[in-house]
Amino acid sequence: IQEGERIRRRRQCVACGTRYTTYEAIEQIELRVVKRNGRTEPFHRYKLLSSISKACEKRPIKLETLERLVDEIVIELGTETGREVPSRLIGLRAMEKLQSIDPVAYVRYASIYRQFQEAGEFVEEVEQMRKRTPRRPDQPELFSPPRQSVPQPSTLP
Repeated sequence: IQEGERIRRRRQCVACGTRYTTYEAIEQIELRVVKRNGRTEPFHRYKLLSSISKACEKRPIKLETLERLVDEIVIELGTETGREVPSRLIGLRAMEKLQSIDPVAYVRYASIYRQFQEAGEFVEEVEQMRKRTPRRPDQPELFSPPRQSVPQPSTLP
């Protein structure tokens, strides 16, 4: 239980006058993941954090940011879906959050989630992302347009 998730109360017994402390916590609903094949299993926060962390390897993203991102996803899923969450919704939510944090991590995560088979799929995803979000001025161009070949003057007589 993290800070702010429980309430401390001082109470007094009406019969004998003894004072005591109680702690109340919000009851957490256990999320269950509905896999693509219809099977269900308990939701494990560490699995989501692990997959997002892999996508963010060697990127300038702090672990605290990733933990906060996972917390946001878990809270949103719990309030929107109830007890059972389709696995595809977890993946989509993770991609949505990663896209706002780091485009490279987003493409990495998308490549695993969408099971890219060819390099062209990476290029298509980057192009789609480019249409959705403008490039920052300090961000270098990932793919430059192909150069036009300019005919060279012949040196032969």
